[in-house]
Amino acid sequence: MKKIIKVAELARVEGEGGLAITVVDGRVTEARLNIFESPRFFEAFLRGRYFSEAPDITARICGICPVAYQMSSVSAMETALGLQVPPAVWDLRRLLYCGEWIESHALHVYMLHAPDFLGYSDSLALARDYPEVVQQGLALKKTGNDLVAALGGREIHPINTRVGGFYRLPRREELIPLADRLKAAADVAAATVKWVAAFDFPSVERPYEFVALRHPERYPLESGRLASSTGLDLAPQEYEAHFVEEHVRHSNALHSRRRNGGAYLTGPLARYSLNFDHLSPRAQEAAREAGLGPVCRNPFQSIIVRAVETLYACEEAARLIEAYHRPTASCLETPPRAGTGWGITEAPRGILYHRYRLDDHGLIQEAAIIPPTSQNQPSIEADLGEVASRYLELPEADLTWRCEQTIRNYDPCISCATHFLRLTVTRP
Repeated sequence: MKKIIKVAELARVEGEGGLAITVVDGRVTEARLNIFESPRFFEAFLRGRYFSEAPDITARICGICPVAYQMSSVSAMETALGLQVPPAVWDLRRLLYCGEWIESHALHVYMLHAPDFLGYSDSLALARDYPEVVQQGLALKKTGNDLVAALGGREIHPINTRVGGFYRLPRREELIPLADRLKAAADVAAATVKWVAAFDFPSVERPYEFVALRHPERYPLESGRLASSTGLDLAPQEYEAHFVEEHVRHSNALHSRRRNGGAYLTGPLARYSLNFDHLSPRAQEAAREAGLGPVCRNPFQSIIVRAVETLYACEEAARLIEAYHRPTASCLETPPRAGTGWGITEAPRGILYHRYRLDDHGLIQEAAIIPPTSQNQPSIEADLGEVASRYLELPEADLTWRCEQTIRNYDPCISCATHFLRLTVTRP
């Protein structure tokens, strides 16, 4: 006998996909996440473009985390061109990145993931019963959006970032009013940690290999070396010697793996577990009070970690603004030259890798972009197999809900429209 469970729609994820779970003799033998959305070809149409165009073009890959694409892009291009950007400019980039983390994490926590834990189909249903909660999340997100607009020129797809620095540097008096708002937002984020910590979490612990940036002095956003829980310590240019993308028959999206064949996890759980010591004292204390230790392996508790990171980003942004003094120059001269450059930064959903090869005229000859969702797909499938195995005896509706929630643990990148996931569970 075979039994098929189908989910016609899964909102709150980006792209179209399907899930097939095969059960034989009461045991899950296969869990596949099928991604059939058409390829977007960004790497192909970057070829032949001038190096300075890459940050604005790649920002269009995602409307939620365009800053991440810009930061990885400029970092890679500056390596290719042999540029050393002043620390003050890097601090401004870090500040811009904080804004994106705040708005992205707030969106995920309040609008996309919390409804799963509270028994609501979506944030609109949640808002009918808890309007003040949703309003709090929207206000927190707006703080992040306003910070991105102040530095980037607009909230979505910022236009002020360039190779070598910025087109325009903000004046100190433009940023100072945001510092008080960010301190208030930190209080909201701390309350958010307490709120989500009270959710009911499945007892699932996964043996992930964590992969994230690691910086000797601060929690990683815009820079660092690539580290792992198994002892990797890599410069960005070493990434492809240890990780590989591959096609799988059931997905148009590439899957990334370690070259030894193993899946790995990037994103909030990995960052947190490899960099807990670099969180602010308040963020560390909030995590402990929420019941987390220095390492978290429960994918469902990623919502707590995102709230902790939001608290950190609010504090860090306020600190950077108060320490800000406008540099004398907004950018470095960027004469073209041949070269290859690599860049890795921490998008809200995990490490984002860029590589570019330029010719003597500064034209892009080759581009490679590996986003976090691609890197996490093998781990998503492994989690789905584990969760389905644990909850096979649930009624079909409850099992389906748990599988949907498992996918949303990863906060797959979303786009402007509602998208769908078709879930099929095959039983003998």
